[in-house]
Amino acid sequence: MKSVIWSLTILSMSALMLVSCSTNSSTSQSETKKELAKPEQAQEKLERPEQALVKPEKPERAQEKKVEAATGLSKLISHETELPPGTVLRVRLDEALSTARNRAGDTFAASLDQPVTVNGKVLLPNGTKFTGHVTTAESSGRLEGRGVLGITLDSFELNGERYPISSTLDTKTTAAHKKRNIELIGGGAGLGALIGGLAGGGKGAAIGVGAGAAAGTAGAAATGKRVVEVPAETVFTFTLKTGVKVKA
Repeated sequence: MKSVIWSLTILSMSALMLVSCSTNSSTSQSETKKELAKPEQAQEKLERPEQALVKPEKPERAQEKKVEAATGLSKLISHETELPPGTVLRVRLDEALSTARNRAGDTFAASLDQPVTVNGKVLLPNGTKFTGHVTTAESSGRLEGRGVLGITLDSFELNGERYPISSTLDTKTTAAHKKRNIELIGGGAGLGALIGGLAGGGKGAAIGVGAGAAAGTAGAAATGKRVVEVPAETVFTFTLKTGVKVKA
């Protein structure tokens, strides 16, 4: 009986050993297959690198990017607004000008007296700084003509940037000489001769001529030349000749 039990025990142990060996063999074969498959997968990745490294973009997303780029460009362009030709610029002088002191080419400063709007939006606020120059500075002749002071705008500053411009001219003139003043200034010598002749004959007439000439010269000095004086805060109005693109 003991021998039978012993035989059964040996058979059971043998069966267990066979099952264990079979399991290990299957596992080893599976791992071997996996190892053999790895080079094939690597080779497949090498043969198709674009699929392994870069995923194709969906057409919808590509279109969205195009729209976003176009919108961004549109925003950049829209930041520039044009001051069209014909825009009226009403400015106030920051300093006095005179035909007695200023000459053509002298520069001056001014400030915008009235905001400039484009499409309902204020583009140049009140107080915007302008610079310009004198184009003409002439006093009147002693007995003829008018005094003239002409100026124009050259540029303005906005948000730290300078914008050159081309504008029309604006002028201030003196009043014309009156006929009565010309007769009084020019006729002083004749009147003096008449008075001198009545008083003392020929000799008195000669003295009267000299006195009348002196009176005429003094009168010319007092009322002959006329000067254009433009005080600070005087308002001038200009018009743009060409358009100007301004960063809003």
